[in-house]
Amino acid sequence: MLALTRVNQFYGESHTLWDVDLEVPAGACTCLIGRNGMGKTTLLKCVMGLERTRSGEIRFNGDALDTKAVEWRADHGVGYVPQGRGIFPLLTVEENLRVPLAGRGNARGDIPPLVFELFPALKLMLNRRGGDLSGGQQQQLAIGRALMLEPKLLILDEPTEGIQPSIVHQIGDVVRGLNRDHGLTVLLVEQKLPFARRVADSFGLMEKGRLVAGGAIDALSDDLISRHLSV
Repeated sequence: MLALTRVNQFYGESHTLWDVDLEVPAGACTCLIGRNGMGKTTLLKCVMGLERTRSGEIRFNGDALDTKAVEWRADHGVGYVPQGRGIFPLLTVEENLRVPLAGRGNARGDIPPLVFELFPALKLMLNRRGGDLSGGQQQQLAIGRALMLEPKLLILDEPTEGIQPSIVHQIGDVVRGLNRDHGLTVLLVEQKLPFARRVADSFGLMEKGRLVAGGAIDALSDDLISRHLSV
């Protein structure tokens, strides 16, 4: 579904992604792991068109993303939850949810039932401002917003960052359910290895902008963790 081939990216003269090859098959849940500052978020931003690549190719269902406008992705089945959630603190929960619909000129369109099935608390908070929600509730809102256009691929950047353990477990259930029960393809960046092992089918391990290991999640060995993830 999503394929990156020899992708290189620079910030000025700083080479940040080096010949990255990555395959995210349809129906799979793939997790990018690695220490902070290794290029994981930059890679997601390149997929989303928020950062430009210097060379290489990124394809989604066969379409080259390099020449597409950022908004093309939402219209063609890519949902994105950025690191830090990116909700609008002064808008209500309902207004936050409807932002993607407004982009299609349908701001009063129906909220998909799946959003409230996954996050029933949001239905009780529709009139609360996004900034008044807890970190965990904001993450639920951000994922719910990404689901508003019923994507085929959901990209999550550190969905458990700064969230209480009970909500981390719930988000894990949601990711697993979306992937395995609803057939939604998932690509996520995650620092918490227990979470990654619980939800992902496969992993890619990044170090200094390179993909240095990957495979089935069961192949994430203690040796790899010791060499590439231990502080």
